[in-house]
Amino acid sequence: MSCWALVPLKARRFGKSRLAGVLDAATRVSLVQSMLERVLAALADAREVDRIAIVCSEPERVPQAILRLPDSGQGLNDALAAGASRLWARGADELLVIHADLPLVRADDIDHFVRCGRSQRMALAADRHGTGTNALFVAGVTDFSFHFGAHSLSRHLAAAHARGIVPALPELDSLAFDIDTPADLACLLPSTLTPISPLRRSPTPCLITC
Repeated sequence: MSCWALVPLKARRFGKSRLAGVLDAATRVSLVQSMLERVLAALADAREVDRIAIVCSEPERVPQAILRLPDSGQGLNDALAAGASRLWARGADELLVIHADLPLVRADDIDHFVRCGRSQRMALAADRHGTGTNALFVAGVTDFSFHFGAHSLSRHLAAAHARGIVPALPELDSLAFDIDTPADLACLLPSTLTPISPLRRSPTPCLITC
């Protein structure tokens, strides 16, 4: 089987705009790049991921070894749908969509997530608030519609259930923790701001919900 990872990457001018009140533009760009590099390194080390692609409008930001897919500018879900179609056409059997703003992501957690998804044909990684989707894995479901955005987890679950699929929901903090707001940054930098909650480091077993 061939498992492709697909990473969406916003243009620099749109990156982490909600942090503008606490970080200047240059620092936000640096933060985005650092998190992207962390995600790409984890994917490269993951045993269950064969190839990596990035969908973006700034291909110069993408390392040469990674497939660059164009962003049509029609929104995140349309860009991912177009990118996924290209990967299915290239012979992908499995697709892992994962966001680029996961500063604690680890290769072994990615592998655990993919293995959980294989047993159900799909896996979803919720954000730490339990409403968003930070990663999505599908096996052989080439026409699944993406619903990233506000309350995406419930939308992805509804779309899966409509197809008779009960996704795996592995609880992995390294996939749950993303950086969007100053409160998220507070968790990442406890030395300067009070952390909201502790982060576990070890994966927990798959949880299957209906």
